[in-house]
Amino acid sequence: MVQIKSPEQIAKMREAGLVVAAIHAATREAAVPGASTRDLDQVARKVLAEHGAKPNFLGYGGFPATICTSVNEVVVHGIPSDDVILKDGDIISIDCGAIIDGWHGDAAYTAFVGSGHSPELVELSRVTEESMWAGIAAMKQGNRLVDVSRAIETYIRRQPKPGGGKYGIVEDYGGHGIGTEMHMDPHLLNYVDRKRGKGPKLVPGFCLAIEPMVSLGTPRTEVLSDDWTVITTDGTWSSHWEHSVALTEQGPLVLTAPDGGKAKLAEMGITAAPDPLA
Repeated sequence: MVQIKSPEQIAKMREAGLVVAAIHAATREAAVPGASTRDLDQVARKVLAEHGAKPNFLGYGGFPATICTSVNEVVVHGIPSDDVILKDGDIISIDCGAIIDGWHGDAAYTAFVGSGHSPELVELSRVTEESMWAGIAAMKQGNRLVDVSRAIETYIRRQPKPGGGKYGIVEDYGGHGIGTEMHMDPHLLNYVDRKRGKGPKLVPGFCLAIEPMVSLGTPRTEVLSDDWTVITTDGTWSSHWEHSVALTEQGPLVLTAPDGGKAKLAEMGITAAPDPLA
């Protein structure tokens, strides 16, 4: 069952989304050479406390931290640690969420640590982020879930990869519904699987966490012995971007973007829904 939200409920999700945006801003500033991933987790905890919000990752299925910190070949679900020290040239994907009055926000971004990153890595992050926005742009009344998947995949497939070859669209993880829980129906693939059909129609009140994960090589992953950390099977580095998005009568509202997605969607010829908290 897909949970359809009222405008009042979407406004609550927007509150949670803005806390997530604040965590992103604070952790991005803190993701510097010499910082540990545990340091970033502490930064996130402080932001949550300042906003009176609860973490939705901590304790989820036994996850032991507030945020996921996935460095280099780690795709997702990296556990913050005192032993993982960021180095110049690393990339890190930070995935985090917040709960306000029972309503969830969830988003991720990839950051460059220090300097000296190759054009290949810069392009990897750009392609992953832009494919997310292509998926967000496909959240239109009358479309179906598969249209979001197709938009993400099509964007990635059309991008030339520096040095040749193809990007790997991670197969085992994807986006999801979000609302009174962090992970809800429907599951959103980042590619089209014809066996799954077209999926549900997108209607006002439909909320999705859209999150492509893309590697420089294989689409395949494996989970390490900690039962959480997901890495690429060939060791190639990866990028992860995510926003929580609500479809409203006035169009899409990017719940976890500071401006609700207004500026980026305008570049794509799309008018973002009015911010209910503005």
